[in-house]
Amino acid sequence: MYRGAPVIDADSHKIENPVAFLEYVDAPYRDRVKLVVDDYGEQRIAITDRDPATGRTDFVRLYPQPDGLGKGAYRALHPQTAMGALFNRVRIQHMDQEGIDVQVIYGSITLVFAGLIDHELAVALCRAYNDYIHDDCEPYRARLVPVGILPMQDVPEAIRELRRCVEELDMPAVSISPNVPVPHPAAPDAFPSIRAPRHLSDPMFFPLFEAAQELGVAIGVHGTPGAYLCGGASDQLDTFALVHIFGHRNQQQMAIAKLAMDGVFDRFPSLRFGFLEAGCGWLPDLIHALHEHWEKRVRDFDPTYRPSAPRFAMEVFRDRNAARRLGLGRRTRNLLAYARTVRQNTRNGKRIPDDFLYEHRELRRDPREYFARGQVFTTFEPDDPAPVYLRAALGPMGAHLAGWSVDYGHWDGVLTDCVKRVVENDAIDADYAVRLLSSNTLAFYGPRLERRIEPLLRERRLQIEGPSESEVESRESRVESQASKAET
Repeated sequence: MYRGAPVIDADSHKIENPVAFLEYVDAPYRDRVKLVVDDYGEQRIAITDRDPATGRTDFVRLYPQPDGLGKGAYRALHPQTAMGALFNRVRIQHMDQEGIDVQVIYGSITLVFAGLIDHELAVALCRAYNDYIHDDCEPYRARLVPVGILPMQDVPEAIRELRRCVEELDMPAVSISPNVPVPHPAAPDAFPSIRAPRHLSDPMFFPLFEAAQELGVAIGVHGTPGAYLCGGASDQLDTFALVHIFGHRNQQQMAIAKLAMDGVFDRFPSLRFGFLEAGCGWLPDLIHALHEHWEKRVRDFDPTYRPSAPRFAMEVFRDRNAARRLGLGRRTRNLLAYARTVRQNTRNGKRIPDDFLYEHRELRRDPREYFARGQVFTTFEPDDPAPVYLRAALGPMGAHLAGWSVDYGHWDGVLTDCVKRVVENDAIDADYAVRLLSSNTLAFYGPRLERRIEPLLRERRLQIEGPSESEVESRESRVESQASKAET
């Protein structure tokens, strides 16, 4: 606890015990997931997917992708936290050691599910993982809070799994990928090596978002390099260090921009999206860019504007150098003819489509409002200075946008002194530290998380404050009642 508030790790990870996890996978799919050692001596997950060319289920793919553009991680285990990510007893010891009350748990193998081509396999693996992580965390249910994973390739199945995660497995959030890879229109036969993103603003996902909004459940958007998702700049790089630097950021920046500019935040105004493991230092710049382009290319944009033909002609003749260079013959007449096509949105006598002239017509308001009203949540790791300049750049709005994350289990996580790095930072006052360590994360995950951890909070408050008068009276009353029954 910090100043009476629970210290919550908003995004930590499970490294799935493969023996235990595979027991949850339905028998027809179990043999299609294996641990193997690749040609470099690295352990990978080999998944037998559906071959997009033949339709047969004999397409073996390694995750994370071992080489080439957009390659994935190698030697990715954290020396302090790998064992705890596998075994919860060790994890709880680390949490107590560092002063962490609650961890919200995302998967590791789950990060590759969105890149699968076989929809049925994706559905089976998502269901298996959700059952596995529920059972794994249940003995520590007030401290380890699992997040479900949805098969985004199949929206009706994703909706069914969403409802099961929330209503049966008592999860406060579900996880999706920042995009779903589909064949590139310029090279459909080269899929999945060459691919294009199906963005989260695609209307095919609207029924899923509608169901999530109805349930009041948070959506954690979590990407990864090396899983055949579309990664922006990282798809052009061939060392894991650079792929990792650009991959998470670009995936999340594209997801936020599409959801904002295509009007999805407006369509689902109470739906909360968290964009995880990508940091947040880039957020002020992105918010400014979205605001500027809304202002100048959406709200105030006038595609009918051209310089007036008389003014254009006058300036041509006044500019002696241009007149001498162009001559006063045919080329000048062509320029004047161009200038006379002033206020007609036509080309060769045909009207130019409005969709070409007016982009993002579903965007009804300044995108800054989506961030101010709490639809966007991001995370930062303990050694990241971003929260300091987040608030400096964005003012009060910036203080609400980020939650603290250890990234427990992954190679770049920060365990040692993870809480101290925030509370002992001279640039972070106590009220802001409470927001970063606790209240921003509680606001994102919502009432389901609060209800789940309430027994822990009662226990911690008792340890700190002692029992309240009403609790003492209630306990004395129970003791007296039990004594009376014993005498009888």
